[in-house]
Amino acid sequence: MVRQKTSRVKDKWREKKWVTILAPSAFNNVPIAYVPITDDQSARGRVVEVTLFDIVKGDPSQHQFKLYFQVDKVDGETASSIFKRYEYAKEFLRSLVRRGSSLINFIADFKTKDGYLFRIKIIALTQKKLNTSRKHALRLIAKDVMAKTIPEMTIEQFIQATAFGKINSDILAAVKKVIHVRHVGIEKAKLIRTAEGEITLLQAK
Repeated sequence: MVRQKTSRVKDKWREKKWVTILAPSAFNNVPIAYVPITDDQSARGRVVEVTLFDIVKGDPSQHQFKLYFQVDKVDGETASSIFKRYEYAKEFLRSLVRRGSSLINFIADFKTKDGYLFRIKIIALTQKKLNTSRKHALRLIAKDVMAKTIPEMTIEQFIQATAFGKINSDILAAVKKVIHVRHVGIEKAKLIRTAEGEITLLQAK
């Protein structure tokens, strides 16, 4: 009787190593995830999704805000990350929409003082329907506030101002002087280009 050779099945999980992903310095490098990786190089670019509550463990309402971080580099058993995106959770967004009111939004790009380019989507909801000219006025006010404040912020300041509602408060204060709104804020902020990417772009010109 011929004995068949049995090949040893590789345990892929045993070959992986586990690393702790740290938030950027804007969030004091707190741990945000513990994940398995195959090797340090392939882990770069991996995106982790968390809520604001997962990071700061504060008010439960912070579950309404989602943040995405991208692994930048791995050093031993930890990995640093960069801020990639912020957005309202879909459930929160649905809860804001009501009949009989206007929903206004617009998208524009803004650059921080240290060269990080973000695409920002603003959403505003009013108490009652607005005509076209007042919608336009609201967009102009929001755009003006961000054009004055964001270019004066570093990337760390921008992340904190976005995640903790500082930019929202500034826009709301300006808008309320002329238009009654019940909510205005950054629905989404997405990193388009890093400071390093900006330098590369300038050198190519």
